[in-house]
Amino acid sequence: MSKSPAPQPRAPRQRIQARRSGVHGKGVFALVDLAEGETLIEYTGEIIDWDEALERHPHDPKDPHHTFYFHIDGGRVIDAKYGGNSSRWINHSCDPNCVADEENGRVFIRALRNIPAGSELFYDYGLTIDEPYTKKLKAQFPCWCGSANCRGTLLAPKERKRKA
Repeated sequence: MSKSPAPQPRAPRQRIQARRSGVHGKGVFALVDLAEGETLIEYTGEIIDWDEALERHPHDPKDPHHTFYFHIDGGRVIDAKYGGNSSRWINHSCDPNCVADEENGRVFIRALRNIPAGSELFYDYGLTIDEPYTKKLKAQFPCWCGSANCRGTLLAPKERKRKA
């Protein structure tokens, strides 16, 4: 009598998937229920300095404000166009269900709350630009999230200076 083969370990179940988004282009969706605080994916790509990022800019001349850059500490940036994973397709929302946390030069996307299977993942890009925000500048970085508290732009609100 021959022995039956030992059971094979199960491959880890895919938890998220990039596909077409109703918000903008591609998006990333939960395939299973995701728990609050859970690390979902690392934002990966080539780590370069901002001088190199500016030389590469724009990735797409037809859409110059769409990049896969993620600013990290020390004047460095992750360029997910090169060596990036599906995290680069996570869309922005002014009412996000995820947060991007930087730890030692690495960026991890974590669930801010429980996310049911089928939901699209979002984090607040919080883009910052040193120049004053004008209608024209805000229009270059439009937000399509549709949330009740949508700012209408991917740009982070400017901090107001307090009077002494």
